[in-house]
Amino acid sequence: MVDDSAIEAFARDGVVVVRGALNTDQLAVLEKGYQHVVDHPSERAIVASGEDDPGRFFEDFVRWPDTPEIKQIALRSKLPELAAALMDSNSARFYHDHLLVKDAGTCQRTPWHQDQPYYNVDGTGISAWVPLDEIPRHGSPEFWAGSHRGPWRMPRTFLESEAKWFPEGSLAEMPDIDADRSAYDIRQWQLSPGDAVFFSFLTVHSAPGFPFDYPRRVVSFRYLSSDARHAVRPWKTSPEFPGLADVLDDGRPFEHPNFPLAWPVPA
Repeated sequence: MVDDSAIEAFARDGVVVVRGALNTDQLAVLEKGYQHVVDHPSERAIVASGEDDPGRFFEDFVRWPDTPEIKQIALRSKLPELAAALMDSNSARFYHDHLLVKDAGTCQRTPWHQDQPYYNVDGTGISAWVPLDEIPRHGSPEFWAGSHRGPWRMPRTFLESEAKWFPEGSLAEMPDIDADRSAYDIRQWQLSPGDAVFFSFLTVHSAPGFPFDYPRRVVSFRYLSSDARHAVRPWKTSPEFPGLADVLDDGRPFEHPNFPLAWPVPA
């Protein structure tokens, strides 16, 4: 499913699409897990859309420990093997899952951002963004190809644009991409259930609202390469891992039960 050209494209662009990464049976498993999460939100769950939005942008994180279906797909599908290949890593360790739902008619846009500045990770990581629904191209996420090679950008809250992670002025600001989109190499695809968009933790991306009469249901699976190291931050990461710094020192590999080895499959 991933050949040398895809690996080269990922190294160059920081994003590739793998069609049919999950089969029909795996999608049924994932849909069951998705429904469990939506019906039983965790303490990490947030609504990232305003009260006046006709839809709703709902997110939840790190549900694999209490959702067997998400754990099964995260650890025993092709996703971790594909992630390792694209990262050019001899292993892939599971970092966390992230469920994202934009209900029918949601207006809230996901702002341009990188994921890694929100995390407690130094080194290479990759996300596999897997939709459960057909996503027209103009309802699909957008990626600034090649931006994973650039600087870390200031992470901000999506609604208030607050710097709650790195201090103001400590990282480069996100450019106003939408003011001159032709100046950037922006990628966007029509997606079907089971396709996976693999992108670097540092690839700048955004997503439009979803002005359709059905929801945009997605589960994103995040993996760490063999060079990834724990970065203890003096603030709450998103998601946060309470107590982790007490048992996993700064700069150590993610060899901890919270981050199981997903590829190669343990004997």
